[in-house]
Amino acid sequence: MLSPAHLDLFRAVVRHGGMTRAASALGLGQPHVSRAIARLETDLGFALFVRGRGNAFLTREGEAFAVEVQRTYAGLDHLRQAAREIRELGSGPLRIACQPSLAAGLLPRALHRLMAASPGARVAVHVPTPDLIWSWVASGQCDIGLARPRAGHAGIVRAAFLAVPAVCALPRRHPLSSRPEITVRDLAGETMIAGAPGDFQQAVEEAFAREGIAPHFPLMAQYTAARCGLVAEGLGIAIVDPVPARDLRHPAIVLRPFRPRIAIETVLIRPATPPGAAAERLIALLERERDALAAEIAGAAA
Repeated sequence: MLSPAHLDLFRAVVRHGGMTRAASALGLGQPHVSRAIARLETDLGFALFVRGRGNAFLTREGEAFAVEVQRTYAGLDHLRQAAREIRELGSGPLRIACQPSLAAGLLPRALHRLMAASPGARVAVHVPTPDLIWSWVASGQCDIGLARPRAGHAGIVRAAFLAVPAVCALPRRHPLSSRPEITVRDLAGETMIAGAPGDFQQAVEEAFAREGIAPHFPLMAQYTAARCGLVAEGLGIAIVDPVPARDLRHPAIVLRPFRPRIAIETVLIRPATPPGAAAERLIALLERERDALAAEIAGAAA
């Protein structure tokens, strides 16, 4: 039976060109290496080396055997590399489902840090509808989700991630743009741009209703970027998420705090199974970027 230890010593002798040099490189006595090679030759039934003057030259049989040993160890090296990647990066691409408001800024910044620290990482980013984010995470199709709060999904670990106050987006030359903040009463009679039907748009309409004001919503756009584009064209005023609105940095619009405060919440979700190393690393980086962003928004509103 071939000993793995003897094969390791055989490779060392081939690599260093002699038993004495191999022994020195490994910190072993030369007699120990010589005995191991002799035992290996006995097990194989043929000579591996021609010995002389401190050198060891492969025989023809030894050369053929060295090729096969190298092939075997190449496979073992591949397995070691695969094990290291699985340990450090996970068993496959890290799959993230993210709402649009964070997919263009916060998430890419966190991924930049991840890729710098783990160049071999593989990541797939998806930007589906909110309900699909929850479904994909619940079914294990995605490792991390950044989504608006939802109820009724089992098999998910959720944690509060980000809560920011909605802002009012106005054309830069609008008379209200000079005010430090915009209230519902300021918007009475103004042309408004609605968001898609859902919790946020409902909260905006309820804020108007509490003041006894009937808002005028002739236009609707699902995403903040689209609503800001309409605002830039002078087509109305919109209540929007400050995160994507700030990322746009559109010169034709201004953002002002909106009162009453309407919180826009994001939760971080993942499957109930323990996260892999890469997912844990990314979650920590996302939280780091989240803290920096929250501080910027709070500073701008102060």
